[in-house]
Amino acid sequence: MLINIAFILLGFLILVKCGDYLVDGAVAIARRAKLSPMVIGLTVIGFGTSTPELLVSLNAALAGSPGIAVGNVVGSNIANIALILGATGLIVACKTDDRTLKIDMPFMVGACCCLAFIGMTGTISRPAGIIGFLMLVAFVTYQIRSSRKRNEAKSEADASVEKPMALWLAIVMVVFSIAAMIGGAHLLVRGAREVALALGVPERVVGLTVVAVGTSLPELFASVMSARKGETDMAIGNIIGSVSFNVLSVVGLSSAICPIVGSDEGFLIDYALMVFLAFLLWLFLCTKRTLERWEGAVLLFIYVGYIAYTVVTAA
Repeated sequence: MLINIAFILLGFLILVKCGDYLVDGAVAIARRAKLSPMVIGLTVIGFGTSTPELLVSLNAALAGSPGIAVGNVVGSNIANIALILGATGLIVACKTDDRTLKIDMPFMVGACCCLAFIGMTGTISRPAGIIGFLMLVAFVTYQIRSSRKRNEAKSEADASVEKPMALWLAIVMVVFSIAAMIGGAHLLVRGAREVALALGVPERVVGLTVVAVGTSLPELFASVMSARKGETDMAIGNIIGSVSFNVLSVVGLSSAICPIVGSDEGFLIDYALMVFLAFLLWLFLCTKRTLERWEGAVLLFIYVGYIAYTVVTAA
């Protein structure tokens, strides 16, 4: 019991400290590469912190259980929007800009709608997965190019005032932080799982709660630390990037390897909630271009209700 408690504390400490380093490194990369913090959140942080979901889904596809990829992605997206942005918004009001509302959010909402629509047909085919992945590549390429054009003049002005850290050091810091956060999340989940089982909590309930939340811990701490450092656009970009990456890359690559058959079985409520949360987040951000604290509380309340419903119906 004591060693598992130590795992929980160590994992939590790693997540906090490396979340801090991750934001510092990401901001430095943004300045050096003449990219906005939002684009870094969409790409480097968003994709990096989604690595656990990618590994789980790819392993499931290779093991002949491609249907797991759907539950993994849909559950993770619900947690990303409701739990992570809900908790982040409850701590610090997160502001965004018109470009996010007009381009990034519609892309994320569209990706969620496409997954729900195709998933409910019963099969996510190999061509659909390849097309989805290519859409993500095109979106990221467009974001990087347009961001560089917008930020060239600003980056030059910033460079004259404050010289950011070396690019190689920033990249090493980001890669190390993401890897350490994934490891820290693994330690925390392992410790929490063992403690819960020792206390008599059913393993099925542990899987639906501790493990489900655990795979989203890197996104949670990356977003919270970004918001605490004043990089709220990076926090929102992290979630938009993670959700888009989960749908178009995780499901895309998994279905490209092995078409996902039975993608409509038991997922109706989860699909519906994912799409609803995507639209709700878009609506919240449209009001004053800010995710206010009460709105974060609403998202968090929805997630708690979803977990309670899932646990009760699974019991």
